[in-house]
Amino acid sequence: MEMQKGQVSRVSGPVAVVEGISPKMNDVVLVGKERLVGEVIKLIGDKTVVQVYEDTSGMRPGEEVLNTGAPLQVELGPGLLSSIYDGVQRPLPILRELMGDFIKRGALAPGLNKEKKWHFTPKVKVGDEVRAGQIIGEVPEGNITHRILVTPKVSGKVKKITEGDFTVEETICELDNGSKLTMMQKWPVRISRPFNEKLLPDIPLITGQRVLDMLFPLAKGGTAAIPGGFGTGKTVISQQLSKWSDAQIVIYVGCGERGNEMTEVLTTFPELEDPKTGKPLMGRTVLIANTSNMPVAAREASVYTGITIAEYYRDMGYDVALMADSTSRWAEAMREISSRLEEMPGEEGYPAYLASKLSEFYERCGRVKTLDGSTGSISVIGAVSPSGGDFSEPVTQNTLRIVKVFWALDSKLRERRHFPAVNWLTSYSLYSGQLDDWYRKNINADWNGLRQWAMETLQKESELQEIVQLVGSDALPEEQRLILDVARMIREYFLQQSAYHPVDTYSPLKRQYAYLDAIRIFSKLAQKAISLEVSLEKIAELPCRADLGKLKFEDKIDTELPKVVKEIEKQFAELGV
Repeated sequence: MEMQKGQVSRVSGPVAVVEGISPKMNDVVLVGKERLVGEVIKLIGDKTVVQVYEDTSGMRPGEEVLNTGAPLQVELGPGLLSSIYDGVQRPLPILRELMGDFIKRGALAPGLNKEKKWHFTPKVKVGDEVRAGQIIGEVPEGNITHRILVTPKVSGKVKKITEGDFTVEETICELDNGSKLTMMQKWPVRISRPFNEKLLPDIPLITGQRVLDMLFPLAKGGTAAIPGGFGTGKTVISQQLSKWSDAQIVIYVGCGERGNEMTEVLTTFPELEDPKTGKPLMGRTVLIANTSNMPVAAREASVYTGITIAEYYRDMGYDVALMADSTSRWAEAMREISSRLEEMPGEEGYPAYLASKLSEFYERCGRVKTLDGSTGSISVIGAVSPSGGDFSEPVTQNTLRIVKVFWALDSKLRERRHFPAVNWLTSYSLYSGQLDDWYRKNINADWNGLRQWAMETLQKESELQEIVQLVGSDALPEEQRLILDVARMIREYFLQQSAYHPVDTYSPLKRQYAYLDAIRIFSKLAQKAISLEVSLEKIAELPCRADLGKLKFEDKIDTELPKVVKEIEKQFAELGV
């Protein structure tokens, strides 16, 4: 079919006005001599407004435009894992081989390798009825089994299916209605993939980070925001979640971050080892790199590319974690395009539809029953970079209306070298109540009680700090000074966690419970000792207190912890408690 031709009539940054074509909204068009990829974002009479995904410098009115007649879509199939893409699914390593370190405009390369052969093992046989979204076979890929799905809206009876080695474009299955199935699907990025039903978020996404799992848990299929100023550790937390969370697939979208930050991700991720399998972490990861010097429109598309790939793996029945770092840069891209379109600006110049665009994106996550009847989930963790660390700005505020978990990173904690710098007084999780049953059944019946004790202690410490700043801690009674001391133990021993220490980097849930419970046992015995008029100085000098602090760096922490608890009880018994 011949493409419809038109011409450029006006160019303003990444936005071009085109005449002579009659496309649909969101159609992809090829603009100018270099065939730059663009997307239709507005139709005004016989004029078409296009956002171009590349730099439009030097483009002039009169240059030719071709309408492809199809929306922006991604290629889905074996070969996604371990890939590094830009915002519109162009594989960056392949473009580098073709063009060197600097990618020229108009560069195109397919998202999937069309020549590599994959070994396909069928899971259905000739004569079986198959429906949309059903798994018909498997292909080994990276650290997982890639399940081949029937394309949505296709169903029928299997006429022919073959085991063997195929490229992603070769037919692997034929249906009696003439439909031919390959290992590759194409899907428009702005339309969510179908599923049967959404399930309640009542299973936690286990991260191994004590402050997150114990105090502010995230459910599988849940949404979280990590707002924080420069240097507060958003990227390190995102990397820790990628490495240690119990999601089987990780999609990392570096959306408009600085080049050096993205370089760090691209160089460290391929070297990371997947702790579950011992294989490279990239074997279950897709990276989408879109640095701040890349075209602004591609930045806006990158989060949709990421969530569409995540939905594809969710449909196979996998738990997917998507890190969007950062949604602020995505919102800034929307603001820039909106101003080029001369739309009425909202708060701080952001478009009036900022909130609906954010909610549209976060709405695509969730734990679902797939078309095949299995259960899959997408958990979205969106980093937000508010200017000057000001959480009252529009992107942070609109994100907080949508997400259920708020991990607030604090510049003051960063200055005190307390990492992860999650502020326990301003952060929250709205999933805690729904997850309590799971923790009660799988970890300990008193999980919720222990969490409440820790939060109450930290809140009391905050209230007492105001008095301490006025009159000094010596003016407080011993019971209140003990609260300050126990809160300090919770902060320094339990909440502080080193991402770079081989033992402390990951803490299983049972160990988290036992460790915090040991601090609670110390606190209860210390309260009894004070009621028996033992001085706080004597309690602070007990060797078991220091042993408790060193314990988190011990190789044999799980066997040593019960010994330390016995030692705590023994040393308090010697004080007469």
